[in-house]
Amino acid sequence: MKIVCPHCLSVNRLGSDRDARRAKCGKCTGRLFDGRTHAVDEAAFDRHITRNEIPVVADFWAEWCGPCKMTAPIFEAATAEMEPALRFVKVNTEAEPALAARFQIRSIPMLMIFRKGVLVAHRAGALDRATLRAWLGSLPAA
Repeated sequence: MKIVCPHCLSVNRLGSDRDARRAKCGKCTGRLFDGRTHAVDEAAFDRHITRNEIPVVADFWAEWCGPCKMTAPIFEAATAEMEPALRFVKVNTEAEPALAARFQIRSIPMLMIFRKGVLVAHRAGALDRATLRAWLGSLPAA
């Protein structure tokens, strides 16, 4: 399985016999899964959604958005709970307007799930922890 390092963006091969939670990047030695969301720019976002062989959940948000601030700790908790089955990234729509335009983000927070570069699901608005967990858990297997 191929996993993009959230620190240096190198693509790593991860054997099915290895504990993914303990796996480290072959280039920078950072943990491939550290239970935290990672802020991404457009280049990092594209690398994550196209090169990871696990689904990538992206949170499109902005600093001024109240519902985004309410959702942030819930998204962070989901990251700690659901990695390494999913990769979680955050996109600041104010810092990355081209990404917001590319995906026609009109309402935030906006959660989008990608598999092999393809958008497979999206959901706008703040979610509580149980709703987020249920939504992510309802995704069909790849």
